[in-house]
Amino acid sequence: MNNVIELHNVSKKFKGFEIRNISLEVKSGFVTGFIGANGAGKSTTIKMIMNLLAPDSGEVSIFGLDYAKNEKQIKERIGFVYDDNVFYESLNLKEMKKIVAPSYQQWDEKLFNNYIERFNLPLNKKIKTFSKGMKMKASLALALSHNPELIIMDEPTSGLDPVFRRELLELLHDLMIEEDKTIFFSTHITTDLDRIADYIAFIQNGRLVYNNEFHLISEEYAIVKGALDLLDSETEKEFISIRKANTGFEALTSNVQSVKDMFGKNIILEKPSLEDIMYYSQRGKVNA
Repeated sequence: MNNVIELHNVSKKFKGFEIRNISLEVKSGFVTGFIGANGAGKSTTIKMIMNLLAPDSGEVSIFGLDYAKNEKQIKERIGFVYDDNVFYESLNLKEMKKIVAPSYQQWDEKLFNNYIERFNLPLNKKIKTFSKGMKMKASLALALSHNPELIIMDEPTSGLDPVFRRELLELLHDLMIEEDKTIFFSTHITTDLDRIADYIAFIQNGRLVYNNEFHLISEEYAIVKGALDLLDSETEKEFISIRKANTGFEALTSNVQSVKDMFGKNIILEKPSLEDIMYYSQRGKVNA
């Protein structure tokens, strides 16, 4: 199985924040969801993947190539969709297309027009009149019209209404299935990934916590529920974070078998959602 993106021990330091020794692989032909709370390091990591930021140390490889010698070749094969507005708002979409299209040897005018029709976008209205959803559709049309092999999206569903979020996820699913695209999709809205993600990479406070197949989450993590009298200074070490109430406790563990052996039938184990994992991991970091 080929890796489209490879990061090896990549670090980047800023005042008050640091990406630390991230090693990440993104498999060809699959959707990888890149999750983490706001400020966890998702956008910084993506900027290094796109060569918009240079890492302080470590290696970034895209399609097995490095940016130092192959930047134009690499970016020809990537469609990038960013949450922030990247348009000249005084222009219309037809004028923006004339700026973007010459950058790509594989630009497909017919494909661009198909997306314009599919998304019901006006070509002659100024982009500053577009809604957030329309701007995202315009970004997609421009990003996909040169037939990229890899689609990188940084928080694309943030601030969008539920209807268009569903449409966007269906489009990404169709692209992966019908056209064998690879999609790397960052978000803090974890429910968006339930429908389409094959792999999950979870970043927290600049560190990569988890990077594996989506379906393996239920084997590696569990929500644990039980009575308060089961907890003491030793048993609490089995949990990433614990939420206590008068009726008992609820906690997240990554030591599933150890917890089963320790508590037996005195606890209830449940499959965690991605949101559970993010919530309890962040709670545990804060409490620590």
